[in-house]
Amino acid sequence: MSKAAYPLKLPLSIKHAAAKLAKEDGVSLNQWIAAAVAEKVGAVETAADFFKHRAGHSQAKDLLWFLDHAPDKQPVSGDER
Repeated sequence: MSKAAYPLKLPLSIKHAAAKLAKEDGVSLNQWIAAAVAEKVGAVETAADFFKHRAGHSQAKDLLWFLDHAPDKQPVSGDER
């Protein structure tokens, strides 16, 4: 496995929290951060694949029908924004 160095700048509070968790897991801070990044990458790629599959062959223009047929009424209280 090839590796690349990346100078990471973290807020001290995040670094301290990550170091504490790494120590609890019995791994180095570097290993813990690498695993956390890998976990995030996996989650983002999984979500992207899910939504791509869910959308199928739909295109943004296909949604115009729904917008054109949406009721013309005020939003429910609390949904104004």
